[in-house]
Amino acid sequence: MDAVTYAAVVDVCARLAGRMSDVALGAARDFYSVGEWDLAEGTLLVNLEYEGVTLTREERELIRSTLEDPDAPELAAVAVIEAVPPPRYRFAPAAPAGAPDPAPADRILSADAPLHGGRLLRRTWREPCSGARDAAGWVYVLEVAAGADALSAACGLGSRLSTLPCESRCVLEAVAERRPLPPYQAAAVAAARVVWAA
Repeated sequence: MDAVTYAAVVDVCARLAGRMSDVALGAARDFYSVGEWDLAEGTLLVNLEYEGVTLTREERELIRSTLEDPDAPELAAVAVIEAVPPPRYRFAPAAPAGAPDPAPADRILSADAPLHGGRLLRRTWREPCSGARDAAGWVYVLEVAAGADALSAACGLGSRLSTLPCESRCVLEAVAERRPLPPYQAAAVAAARVVWAA
């Protein structure tokens, strides 16, 4: 996969956050990050269709540019919309009473973020709205230095989060500094607290 295609994959994954389930998108990201392109494509296409994710024409063309078969019937079956829908989650800097303690995830991510080009780590609480695919929980947004691999950072640090007990698990998004954010990440950052900074 060349650099242009890889950049398109990173962009696609960022745009689908909050629209595709955390598990499905995480699996596609993991496959892409380790070079399993066929598995990544299959995971992405099957879950677009299975989860009923809609795409703008621009997004569909972006995905098409990354596929081995640009005319994949699974992609052709995805409904096209005029504009990116608003996030189906509300974000807040604090969690409700009884929410899992974020301290273990804070420690893991703060310690390992520099190894992945991390510059700034933020945390926010996510509450699902009608039509959301995933439950309430902590969401982290790691800003990585320009030139750092945001996809590898998300997957590498995400694998570290999988060591936490189930009730403490959270979601990590990684974004490049000084780049425009997709709506989901922008909404998360707008309501986030800084956990760590380089």
